Amino acid sequence: MLIGEVARHSGVSPRMLRHYDALGLVRPTGRTVGGYREYSAEDVRRIFHVEGLRSLGLSLKQIGQALEDPAFTPSALVSDLIRWTEDRLERERQLLERLRAIDASAPMGWQDVLRIVELMQGLDSTSAARRQQAVLARPGGVSVPAEVLAGAVLAESDPNVAGALRWALARSGGDGVAALAAGVHSEDVDIRRRAVLAIAEMADAPGATAVLADALGDPDTTVRRYAALALGRRGVTGAVPTLVGMVVEGSNDVEAAEVLGTLSQDPGRADRILTALVDELSAPTADSATRIRLTQALVELPGTTAQEVLRRLAHDDDRAVALVASAFVTVLDERFPGDRGDKDS
Repeated sequence: MLIGEVARHSGVSPRMLRHYDALGLVRPTGRTVGGYREYSAEDVRRIFHVEGLRSLGLSLKQIGQALEDPAFTPSALVSDLIRWTEDRLERERQLLERLRAIDASAPMGWQDVLRIVELMQGLDSTSAARRQQAVLARPGGVSVPAEVLAGAVLAESDPNVAGALRWALARSGGDGVAALAAGVHSEDVDIRRRAVLAIAEMADAPGATAVLADALGDPDTTVRRYAALALGRRGVTGAVPTLVGMVVEGSNDVEAAEVLGTLSQDPGRADRILTALVDELSAPTADSATRIRLTQALVELPGTTAQEVLRRLAHDDDRAVALVASAFVTVLDERFPGDRGDKDS
């Protein structure tokens, strides 16, 4: 077959066939009387072999080695091609995310596009200071999609930068909770912690309470604690067991006790919280330090019933607990002289 016919059958242009010939990759077996290239069936088969290997990403040089060198093994090269392809796909994925982020920001002109690009480049910096500056120095009036900030929040390990990002995300005006939703269910515990902590700072965001309530069942204690503190401040009763557990374990116990006190302002929750704390005080596993923390938590609870428990604890067999309870009773009696209950009975 002449070159034109081969081109029609193979889909390879005459120019590329001539290039293959010049490289010695596919040389036609013969020539016509007029000097035109004439390809045999074996030549055409080799063309298809070349095109097949090109479709895998091999260079023409590599294809020549593969077809000519019997000792050439494909395993190492294929592994390299897999790695290169994965790298290329990752770069293209990042590019696609950037394009979508710019599109979501609804830029009014190329200056807006450049500002978004500058922010994303700043967030990609290896310098924590520059990442923080990129967030805090954002010009007013420039809309930043919540997806961009959320992605940065989930990836950020520096606490100062993370705080700035959470601040910016909470004020972005976008659906930050939805943007963080994937992070709440990540297999990476650090990502889950960042996601829940960020959602906890979105007090009025739609859907935040439901996501945080789901996080109460997370296998990680830190995630559960973040969620419980945020839910308690929102008045969610389901956070009570985790908050009481934080007092028992001594993890952010002061903050947990304050939230329990706030929740107890509702009479419907007060009895449940008081009962939970008293039960922990009576638990056989409660050591002196634990019982002191529980005693301190009782002070945060309103009403005379909690004060009565404190008065009983002032005579506790554990002298340390008794001293702490007695000191608190004295303070409460001075603060609320009309609420002594049955102190003198």
